[in-house]
Amino acid sequence: MAVLSVNVNKIAVLRNSRGGAEPDVVTAAKTCIAAGARGITVHPRPDQRHIRPADVRALAPLCVGGVEFNIEGNGFAPPRGDYPGLLALVRETRPAQCTLVPDGDAQITSDHGFDLRADAQRLKPLIADLKAAGARVSLFVDAGCADIERAAEIGADRIEIYTGPYAHAFARGDHARELAACADTGRRAQSAGLGVNAGHDLNQANLGSFCAAIPFLAEVSIGHALIGEALYAGLAPTVRAYLKILAR
Repeated sequence: MAVLSVNVNKIAVLRNSRGGAEPDVVTAAKTCIAAGARGITVHPRPDQRHIRPADVRALAPLCVGGVEFNIEGNGFAPPRGDYPGLLALVRETRPAQCTLVPDGDAQITSDHGFDLRADAQRLKPLIADLKAAGARVSLFVDAGCADIERAAEIGADRIEIYTGPYAHAFARGDHARELAACADTGRRAQSAGLGVNAGHDLNQANLGSFCAAIPFLAEVSIGHALIGEALYAGLAPTVRAYLKILAR
């Protein structure tokens, strides 16, 4: 059964829109863990639009006893203001996993994976530094990535398949091609010795089909849809609903 790692960025978005401390990301993470989530994901950005470095530090101690902390981000983005840089945060908070994502300030959300042909050589020393800090390293990649084997060659432990195109196609009722591309990418990664994660726009409607196509999936990171659904059903019941899907 794939691990559910709940991304709590959207809790921070709501908090930051008003100022102050509510809703509280630590309380939200505790609720998710109590409901059965085995991971908490954060994606701090240099512009601090949602999760802030102080949140990363506050959340890290919660992830013990089989609950993994996953920090996502762009390892090449320089420090800015209170943001010390991704590697510095990893060294300080010691997450189980660091997921490298090629994002920038102009992106509303992550919308593409690494070009491993172009990015491999600059990723290699960063991956080594993150692993020296004790983190498993996952690379965010597009379904159909032609050079997926290079992720293993440069030291990555896992890939995370960007599932946005699959989710959008599922909503249109025409997802067979995108799902096949995800499954093929997962199989090639597995053959190269890589673990396979997935995330972005996965929800209760499309998750079951995705997991059935990639039965060896190690982890799904879900935030936007889960938090949105929790507005109607409650956070703990929504986490449990996702866990039931994964258990099938």
